Amino acid sequence: METKHTTPDYSGGGLLNLMSSLIQARGGRCEHPPLTGLALDDLTCATNLVLLIVDGLGANWLERHAPDGLLSRGRWGVISSVFPSTTAAAIPTVLTGLSPLQHGLTGWFTYFGELGSVLAVLPGRPRYGGVSYRAAGIDPLRLFTHRSIFDRIDTRGLAVSPRFIAYSDFNRAHQGRGELRPFESLTEMFQQTLRALRPRRRWGRPSATPERNYLYLYWPELDRIGHEHGIESAAALAHLTEIEQALESFLIAAAGTDTVLLVCADHGQIDTRPEDIIDLAHHPELVECLTLPLCGEPRAAWAHVRADCARRFESYCISELGDAVALMPSSQVIEAGLLGPGPAHPRIHDRVGDYCLLPNARYVLRQTLPFEDPPTHVGVHGGLSDSEIQVPLCLFRP
Repeated sequence: METKHTTPDYSGGGLLNLMSSLIQARGGRCEHPPLTGLALDDLTCATNLVLLIVDGLGANWLERHAPDGLLSRGRWGVISSVFPSTTAAAIPTVLTGLSPLQHGLTGWFTYFGELGSVLAVLPGRPRYGGVSYRAAGIDPLRLFTHRSIFDRIDTRGLAVSPRFIAYSDFNRAHQGRGELRPFESLTEMFQQTLRALRPRRRWGRPSATPERNYLYLYWPELDRIGHEHGIESAAALAHLTEIEQALESFLIAAAGTDTVLLVCADHGQIDTRPEDIIDLAHHPELVECLTLPLCGEPRAAWAHVRADCARRFESYCISELGDAVALMPSSQVIEAGLLGPGPAHPRIHDRVGDYCLLPNARYVLRQTLPFEDPPTHVGVHGGLSDSEIQVPLCLFRP
């Protein structure tokens, strides 16, 4: 059973610090410390600086299953993700260089008080369904006011993104002046990257001085397989082999392009069993205390509680959920620095509610809306276990 917890590192050993290093290496300024031990001069001098995020690639999982593989051989070290350890919180940090406390995106389901709605942030729709932000007349640029990393750096920036999300409202709001290169497959992702690494031709001939570039690549398939089949499944292990084979071919093809490639992840995963599910349908007294459905993640849920029910809510969680779920006031989560350094997003208290429910071991919280199909995820993430928080950082110089 997964019991050990890891506090996210925002002071020099985490994803936030990696992004600070990359911003500085491409001529930008950042308010957070760079990643301790990562040579900034090597990143700065490279013509091409490439970051590949493999969604769901946990450090512990990689070490167990491919200790002699290409990624492990290129491993620079282990860093921490953010909290909650989920794409909806970590990728905004990658795209902005801001902590979750600053960008205010605190899980797959986030309450936007300014809209009076719980949103599925990445698809950009209300939790109960319906049209996207833009189709509803909401400008994503005004909803997400943070500045894109592509507008913070002083070089050309490119986002190499899966086609099915490349033009989403969320991506557009975080694109800034970055160039978009959509792809359909793992092979095409690296093909698009190779085209961008080669010097652009000017007046029919290559430029004498290569243009400095920053490329952000995102690969989601490992995370999807983990959710559907389990991160310990044969399908997930087979896909790891596919990733390493495609990466090896890319490194050979990219030789001579003066490139530094960093491979990292937004979070890891753990597998759960049906008996690990804590279904709020069996806890109506707890639900009666809530003003909204639980937000956030099954492994890190934000509870918005009726003012007259706070003590009742606390007592119920302690007596009925017991050792399965830890309860923290949201203000304590912020004060403890779990969301990172500030300044805080102006709506952060809306986004985190009154309490954080943190399932221990491999437990998950489930609350389904009327007419909503219960999620069937095997692999999950969002919590503070080592397997969810710790991610590998690999470095390659083709």
